[in-house]
Amino acid sequence: MIEEEQAVELRPMLEYASVRTWLDGLRQHWGGDPANDDPERLPMLEAFCLHINRDPDQMIKETTMLKDGEKRIRTKGRERYVGLIDAWQAGVEGSRIRKTKYGNTVRSFLIHNGVLLQSGVQGG
Repeated sequence: MIEEEQAVELRPMLEYASVRTWLDGLRQHWGGDPANDDPERLPMLEAFCLHINRDPDQMIKETTMLKDGEKRIRTKGRERYVGLIDAWQAGVEGSRIRKTKYGNTVRSFLIHNGVLLQSGVQGG
């Protein structure tokens, strides 16, 4: 019998260091209050976390590592998340624009936490 993975229980999004890093990066880049300027932003990230059964900090641990005191990207982890985001985005209800917004929100989270992805808007 295969053991089922226990569903992740998420804390409020703002309690995760990686979420605060993301919002700080958005604030520095765009100004304003990223958590409230787009009230869908945190719920979109939370929905993705629940979909993949990982919390935000786990996502960053699976896509980065420290090597010689510097943050480095885990290539296999990054590739895995690119695929997970693409598949999740494709399943989002609504228009192509809405699907793209969901995917790009999660990509933004990764990018502001040091996980470099392909440049440009990721459509779906």
